[in-house]
Amino acid sequence: MLPSLKHLHVTCAIIERDGLVLAAQRSTAMSLPLKWELPGGKIDPGESSEECLRRELVEEMGIHVSVGKHLPLSTHHYPTFTVTLHPFVCSIQSGEIVLHEHAAVTWLSPEELHALDWAEADVPVIESYRLACRISKDYG
Repeated sequence: MLPSLKHLHVTCAIIERDGLVLAAQRSTAMSLPLKWELPGGKIDPGESSEECLRRELVEEMGIHVSVGKHLPLSTHHYPTFTVTLHPFVCSIQSGEIVLHEHAAVTWLSPEELHALDWAEADVPVIESYRLACRISKDYG
């Protein structure tokens, strides 16, 4: 029988501004170095996913966000652990982005997001978001 892998529950923010989405590049010191991700972090025991996201974004980037629509959860199995992402569409309420953990950030349109080398767990979240954008554009 295989040993059970660590299963992490992690929030991630799809931060929108002026029709663009924020992507963050993981630093060389982080796991999955230099992969792009949606910023966020591990949910602490007793913490809601919204509380976690607000806390992580202050810690990682020095920004305060308004947490909006929740997108579907997405689970990905890496070789050494499993991660379930809890994605939210957000907007910056206050603060300027200061990178405390990431190597870089960039703002891209939803159509351009696929061009980056994303952490595998983020790919289905981005596809779900892009689909939601297309639906709201077509039927909104």
